[in-house]
Amino acid sequence: MDQRDLHELLERVAAGTASVDDAERALRIAPFTDLGYAKVDHHRGVRQGVPEVVYGAGKTAQQITGVCRALVEGGQQRVLITRLDAEKASEVRDSLAREGGCDALAFAYRELPRLGILGDFPEPDGNGSVVVAAAGTSDLPVAEEAAVTAEMLGNRVTRLYDVGVAGLHRLLAHADEIAAARVVVAVAGMEGALASVVGGLASCPVIAVPTSVGYGASFGGVAALLAMLNSCASGVSVVNIDNGFGAGYQAHLINHTKASA
Repeated sequence: MDQRDLHELLERVAAGTASVDDAERALRIAPFTDLGYAKVDHHRGVRQGVPEVVYGAGKTAQQITGVCRALVEGGQQRVLITRLDAEKASEVRDSLAREGGCDALAFAYRELPRLGILGDFPEPDGNGSVVVAAAGTSDLPVAEEAAVTAEMLGNRVTRLYDVGVAGLHRLLAHADEIAAARVVVAVAGMEGALASVVGGLASCPVIAVPTSVGYGASFGGVAALLAMLNSCASGVSVVNIDNGFGAGYQAHLINHTKASA
């Protein structure tokens, strides 16, 4: 259960379409399930607004399946699995089908961003659009990780791909989308200049994502990271190298922030 689900439940209780006993049963879930190798957090969605996300790297397919099953049994309607390679995704799909527990939710795999998706995408309910801009085609795995993460959390996403500064006219052709955005995620390797250019065009927060794309002196993304950290454009914040998930998550929080009365 996340904050969206909790709000809907309380509204139904207030409207008389759900009883207090119904609400009590829904809220009676233990704070976490101890699987031995993982303590699965069932209350994260209520505390933070976003349910637990599974980091796939370093976990076995059986461990990922166990965590997903525990989350679903705890009432979570969708599960995002990050950094999941294709071979392990196939094992997870087979394990879910064989062992059951998540029968009502379909499993899908996005190979480019290495994301596993259990369940359907929610309807977007953010304040506006999240724009994900990628400098080059080589940056797309990280950009798609950010875009799909934001969509999985309930955001409308506009993708602007291959709009790097080597051909600035490609970016300027999308000035309207950038101006209308609630938040922009700028993904770039090499010298990382895209974030500064976008920061000079946008009136909203810009989340810069350095990628490990580049030749030797890029130092695996460190050059782009330092360039983005030293951006002279106001309103630019920076996540870690190749951290598309972190950028998508942060964009979601910004796009769902309510103005105080």
